[in-house]
Amino acid sequence: MTYCLLLLSVVAVTAAVPVPRALTRAKWPEREPVVALWVWQCLVATVLLCCLTALALGAAAVFGTVRAQLFAPAPPAVTAAYDLSHASPWTTVLTMLLACGAAWTTAVLGRELVEARRRRARARAHLRDRAPDLPAGLPEGRGPLLVLEEEYPDAWWMPGSPPQLIVTTGALRRLTDHQLDAVLTHERGHARARHDWLLHLSAALAAGFPRVPLFAHFCEQTHRLVELSADDTASRRCGHLTTALALIELNQHRGVLSCSSSHRLLGERVDRLLEPPPRLGRRHRALTTAAASLVPLVPLLITFAPGLTALP
Repeated sequence: MTYCLLLLSVVAVTAAVPVPRALTRAKWPEREPVVALWVWQCLVATVLLCCLTALALGAAAVFGTVRAQLFAPAPPAVTAAYDLSHASPWTTVLTMLLACGAAWTTAVLGRELVEARRRRARARAHLRDRAPDLPAGLPEGRGPLLVLEEEYPDAWWMPGSPPQLIVTTGALRRLTDHQLDAVLTHERGHARARHDWLLHLSAALAAGFPRVPLFAHFCEQTHRLVELSADDTASRRCGHLTTALALIELNQHRGVLSCSSSHRLLGERVDRLLEPPPRLGRRHRALTTAAASLVPLVPLLITFAPGLTALP
């Protein structure tokens, strides 16, 4: 059992520190943002699974009740292979730290979900106040598209029940039909991929564990990659040039081409659309996705290895 805990710790530290730093320096995520998002999710899942399985093994070694419940259906040889008869002091300390980490992770995720619901409720109340009244005879319920009277061009997708796509009259006046189609396709791309859940997860982990490089990079890269992914969705339907022009027109009043850090991503997105990078081949993309999908299985293989070797 000691070797399992050590291996799980090594895998977790490797996935949490050097791998994300190397991934942020790579160039291929810009070409394949969807694959990059999947790789980041697999890394996060690997770290969380390492901590969860280490917590389960440590609790089984420290607490006899947990050991009896966890290994109740297992043959005696399997229980003996894990060597859970005694727990060293460092195992007890590690188990308590992991238990505190699990409780804190649950708390920060719950807090993020509650805060997201509150922000969404406030935004919907604000939209109800700003939205024009419907003429008499029309249904009172808001449809998936809501037009707001606003001088500045803007468009965004608000998740929820029901989800809503909001467009201002400034965007309708400034954008051409093709550019407006690109903007709406971009926002629908966010909705179909459920990017809001990824953003909530990354924000919660980064806020709860600010000193863990993986979670900090995961939050930063998620905000960047979801926009690149939605841009690709729009460009495949409406073309790269139309999507770039729509992005410029929609954000011109915000200084889309300025060099400030807050607008750097907008400039990067425009440059990427005007000069699309070469994409990975299908075989390379499939191999990368398959390799990333296998990474979260490593903690499970380490955990079940003693039990598998003990089976006749």
